[in-house]
Amino acid sequence: MTTTLAFPVLLRLIDERSSAFRAAVASAPSLDVQVPTCPEWTLFDLAQHIGEGRRAWAATVAAGPAPAKSAAEGAPAAPREREALPAWLAESTEQLLDALREAGPDRGCWTWWGASQSPQTCGAVARHQLQQMAVHTYDAQVTVGASEPLPDEVALDGVEEFLFTCVATTSAWPHKPTAFDFHASEGHSWRLTVDGDGARSTRISAPGTTPVAAADEGPNAAGVSVRGTASELVLFVYDRIPADSLQIEGDVGLFDLLRAWDPEE
Repeated sequence: MTTTLAFPVLLRLIDERSSAFRAAVASAPSLDVQVPTCPEWTLFDLAQHIGEGRRAWAATVAAGPAPAKSAAEGAPAAPREREALPAWLAESTEQLLDALREAGPDRGCWTWWGASQSPQTCGAVARHQLQQMAVHTYDAQVTVGASEPLPDEVALDGVEEFLFTCVATTSAWPHKPTAFDFHASEGHSWRLTVDGDGARSTRISAPGTTPVAAADEGPNAAGVSVRGTASELVLFVYDRIPADSLQIEGDVGLFDLLRAWDPEE
């Protein structure tokens, strides 16, 4: 089973996660409640971020490889009225989905990830947008006391998408070379290798299965390995759940080094 989702599936899941997000917001007693997993935001702030962000990415997709002009100019602001906010959020999502459908998965698109393992295409944008919607839907659900695991197909793709897009870089790792192994209980595994050539990830064999990666790819043994459901792995790498929510073997402090690393410096 591949972990990479087809473009139409990505669009369907973006729509589904967006609907789940709106449902969580609609069930909240107030839009002024704090979001536990984003403590600097209220639920309204989170909703505003979701809506404005999807509109901005719709404009970016429509612009193609060139950076888009600000999508905020002339756009309706997020309404504070409880009755109007869901419609504004739904329209934001539909603008993004319309732009992605029009562009298709292979068209070039400006992205903030340059030297990563993800291409600068509309398909890669859709893949990342799904994870953004999924994690922020979890944030909204936590806020209203109704958190749910990420759907399996979303989460399985999410581990790899995070590693390929958010971590991969050609900037040198400033510490001793090492590797991080991620094992999803659903049967997929990945290795993130960090060294003087930067950070790069590959699929590896899950424990107890036939190897799919060469033995000489990176360190022979990972400095740390983490095991959990795919949903738990995604929520962990996005700092939504603590390390003790998963099974970790090796030097857990390596995750602190990884989170503190800023390859732009």
